[in-house]
Amino acid sequence: MSWMEIISEAILYIEEHIADDITPEMVAKQSNISSFYFQKGFTMLCGFTLGEYIRNRKLALAGNDLATTDEKVIDIALKYGYESPDSFTKAFTRFHGVTPTQVRKETVLLKSFAPLKISFSLNGGYLMDYRIEKKEAFTVIGASKTFSYEGAKDIVPKFWQEHFKNGGGKTVMGVYGICIDEAMENNTFDYLIADPCSPDRQAPEGFVIKTIPEFTWAVFPCKGAMPDALQDVNTKIYTEWLPALKYYEFAAGYCVEYYDNPANYPKGTLDENYYCEIWIPVKKK
Repeated sequence: MSWMEIISEAILYIEEHIADDITPEMVAKQSNISSFYFQKGFTMLCGFTLGEYIRNRKLALAGNDLATTDEKVIDIALKYGYESPDSFTKAFTRFHGVTPTQVRKETVLLKSFAPLKISFSLNGGYLMDYRIEKKEAFTVIGASKTFSYEGAKDIVPKFWQEHFKNGGGKTVMGVYGICIDEAMENNTFDYLIADPCSPDRQAPEGFVIKTIPEFTWAVFPCKGAMPDALQDVNTKIYTEWLPALKYYEFAAGYCVEYYDNPANYPKGTLDENYYCEIWIPVKKK
């Protein structure tokens, strides 16, 4: 099944159950695809997480209900999954910029958020270098933090900035950026700014020792200024490369970013020739 079909079925299911308590697992199940893999592809393809999409649709419809019906605010809040008027008002105000009460009492502007529409286009035909490589388990020392998938694209770079600002670079320079979601539930994940180390090393305060299991990895080279080069390859992996695979599929909730030493390049990570890699664990279907 193509991503066009997968996303189309997901959008249809969401619209039919928009007033229900929809979970990512329920949406992914419609396409017989793992929740972890589905949400990765959805985010890469659509530009926001599945949770953000569902929440925005609910709040947009709630605004329309407030403006065009006489339903009580509490009833509308419950209809779209908010257990109290307070939580509904906070979410509604963040989204629309006005309170539910203002909608009823004043002439205000509301934000719309229409359902996604899938249009046909021809993609692919590009050259994408990769290699399949089996790697033994390896141990790293790292600064670790748990993140929610929502907003991670903006928050993780700040984690790197804080790491070096606070002197963490004296212990860990950041050879790797490692995402770990062993349960593959796609709610939160652990992220490590890490360096290779011996398995018997003791972690100083504020750092962790972690062993990455043996896997067969699909290794994708990235060349160009960061972060655009890395993000471009990452998008193609989840939206085009993995869905087109005949013999392999995603194997586990790991993703490793390998970074070459920025000192080797005149402009560091912003150099047009800067080199890094993305490692994705795969297994035969």
